[in-house]
Amino acid sequence: MKPRKSVSTLAIAVFAAVGSLSAQSFHNAPADAASKENPHTTKADAEAGSKLYEMRCAGCHGITAKGVANIPALASGPAQTAKPGELFWYITKGDLANGMPSWATTLTDDQRWQVVTYLKSLGGGSGAGAAAAPAAKNEASEAKFDAPPPKAPFTDFRFEKPGLTRKITVADLPEPYATKSAGNGPTIVAKPEGVWPQVPQGFKVELYSKDVDGPRMIRTAPNGDIVVAESMKGQITILRGMTADGKAEKASVYATGLSRPFGIAFYPAGPNPKWLYIGDTDAVVRFAYKDGDLVATGKPEHVVDLPANGKGHWTRDIRFTLDGKKMLVSVGSGSNVDDPDTTPAEKNRADVLEFNPDGSGQKVYAYGIRNCVGEAIHPKTGELWCSVNERDALGDNLVPDYITHVQPGGFYGWPWWYMGANQDPRHAGKHPELKDKVIVPDVLLNPHNASLGILFYEGKQFPAEYKGDLFAAEHGSWNRAARVGYELIRVPMTPNGRAKGEYEDFMTGFVLPSGDVWGRPVAVTAATDGSLLVSDDAYNAIWRITYTGM
Repeated sequence: MKPRKSVSTLAIAVFAAVGSLSAQSFHNAPADAASKENPHTTKADAEAGSKLYEMRCAGCHGITAKGVANIPALASGPAQTAKPGELFWYITKGDLANGMPSWATTLTDDQRWQVVTYLKSLGGGSGAGAAAAPAAKNEASEAKFDAPPPKAPFTDFRFEKPGLTRKITVADLPEPYATKSAGNGPTIVAKPEGVWPQVPQGFKVELYSKDVDGPRMIRTAPNGDIVVAESMKGQITILRGMTADGKAEKASVYATGLSRPFGIAFYPAGPNPKWLYIGDTDAVVRFAYKDGDLVATGKPEHVVDLPANGKGHWTRDIRFTLDGKKMLVSVGSGSNVDDPDTTPAEKNRADVLEFNPDGSGQKVYAYGIRNCVGEAIHPKTGELWCSVNERDALGDNLVPDYITHVQPGGFYGWPWWYMGANQDPRHAGKHPELKDKVIVPDVLLNPHNASLGILFYEGKQFPAEYKGDLFAAEHGSWNRAARVGYELIRVPMTPNGRAKGEYEDFMTGFVLPSGDVWGRPVAVTAATDGSLLVSDDAYNAIWRITYTGM
């Protein structure tokens, strides 16, 4: 097989900024763009566009164009109501600040029109006839990614190895725009035969379940059931039991018809919770729950609306304080770095919001946190911890993602400042009074890691030195020339619940030597036997990590 050239995926969001559309046009496309006629509207053009989509777009928007993570669907929504010429204009122009590279020099005019035709065929338009969505992932390239090694302390996928420890400090950060901002979304490929996740010596990785579709957040119920949010399907699935060879015994669809569910929390704490709370993208809802339920016994009860408006980061995680009196909900920003002073849609976003369990008593718990995707409550200190995706488009090594305990009332910088007294050049001169209030996070991660779900390990199966440590799933970069992330990391903690400021590669191997990607960790939970379970929305699986000592 001939080596395939390395390519960025089309549209880290042909529309990551799909929500920032004006009422007049798609992404403020000019009138002459809307009036352009598509010269390639045959079924053959749609089929050619399908192949281009599979290679260039599916890694971000999903193989069926229904969206992945914070990248919206193209098979429905604004992409389907836009004029073909507007889509062509946006694919050509790009919008790197919002995650969309220009494809003017990578795809020919004809190819860009064919992609438009394929996208329109998914909604039944453009006269192309029905073109089937790609049914299989790309084959991995035989080429090897070639680039100079990264400058320490930064890294990339070639140097991520189980057991390696990393520490990044504010003093290590480069100036903004030290490198160009890259549009380099993952090309998702089928897992090659013989390839498997890698973990430190003494640990073992097995496949716990493939009975999931795009698994995102996973949490363990008090009775040991594993609750999985299949966000893009609007579905919650429960996995029960474990066979002698470490596989789930049963999978049951608990609820459907939800709005991109993500956060999962049982309430109240203890062996017999009465409610299962779900963080939809636009609301918190809850199901009446009793121990052993595999299917919801009724419709969800609405608890409280959340800021959404169809824009930007859509995940909403939920945690309850140890005393059960407050519910903490993370709400990511609606943009990369829009100024909340002039963007009303950013109100109560890039925040952690606090509520009473019934949804009353809303207030801002902490702010300036661009996107706290994963939350955890420290089991001893009771402090909230966040796993945060920081801003893009300032270069390969800015701004670090981070994991931190969250101070009530604390300000973490977004969008005007970052990592203490570092001002974002796109907001130069704004809010000088906040400069000295910006909290530096506990653990700085490699920029663009896309840190998602987190867990404090309280199990007994791993060696004693792992007790109390934090594990985090790193979904992997798009805004970096050389990929980074795509792993599970360990954050060592002190006995009194403080991070040491460093992190360790723990489970790696999801990126091939070519730079192609076959797996993307999303979230992590602990099974009742102390093993770790990790969701993977690229391989569509739940992995199980055990300690064997061998």
